[in-house]
Amino acid sequence: MIIRPLVFVGLVLAPWALATPALAKAPPKGFAATLPQIATPRVADGSIFNVNAGYAPLVEGERAHGVGDMVTILLTESTSTTKTAATKTQRAGSASITPPTAGPFAINPSALNAASQSTFNGAGNTTQTNSLAGTIAVTIAEVRPNGTVLVRGEKRMLFSQGDEWIQFSGIVRLADIDQDDNIASAKVADAKIEYAGNGSIQRSAREGWLLKFFNVISPF
Repeated sequence: MIIRPLVFVGLVLAPWALATPALAKAPPKGFAATLPQIATPRVADGSIFNVNAGYAPLVEGERAHGVGDMVTILLTESTSTTKTAATKTQRAGSASITPPTAGPFAINPSALNAASQSTFNGAGNTTQTNSLAGTIAVTIAEVRPNGTVLVRGEKRMLFSQGDEWIQFSGIVRLADIDQDDNIASAKVADAKIEYAGNGSIQRSAREGWLLKFFNVISPF
């Protein structure tokens, strides 16, 4: 009689547990490489100059600047946060009533003395450090009139015990791209980085769905 309710709870919570981002079966779509734009046929006007035939101005050289060009993102992310909180409260109170000591309403005075006192002390300390280093090649997906471009791309790695992926997107200034088409991730605006994976190793590092359920409803 005890096993059936647990099985029912498991069937109800299993889809919820598998739908969490930590147990994603595949990386999100939308980070595929962007193909270069197909050049429109040039109208014959008698000129030998063709801007679509691999033309590169001297001020730009061979640096990436068009849709489909590849840019290497140097991942140098490092964050550290510290938070400390402390709370202390104390309250005390007392009451005393002197009743009549004679007559039909006589009451023992010692029975009407009351006092209360409460004290609360709370403290919390949280420290978190994250670091991500590496490289990922992305492609320019959109060129904007103000000299910035939208870049995005992904890297997938398949291993025997699971697979991992890195997805990156953000806005880059063309002037910040160096001669080797590299740019640090700290210079990318609206950067979105996802580093995740799945497999037996990732599953072993997570708590089970039933333990999560009892941790949520546990009052202790």
